[in-house]
Amino acid sequence: MSSLRPEITGRSRVAYSIAETMALSGLGRDTLYKAIHAGRLPARKLGRRTIVLASDLQAFLEALPVMGAGGA
Repeated sequence: MSSLRPEITGRSRVAYSIAETMALSGLGRDTLYKAIHAGRLPARKLGRRTIVLASDLQAFLEALPVMGAGGA
């Protein structure tokens, strides 16, 4: 299982809150929730709290299109 590199996060975590996911990814709350509701970013619920597994965040970010790909 891959996870966000510890040198990026400063710690080894299994899951992140939405606020932590925002800070780590640089993406906004609306963008994250749109990706979650579209099924592109898996998230889990624990009561009212939404969490994102580190491995799911890593896979989501790696699946984003690479700029300049396709010979543009």
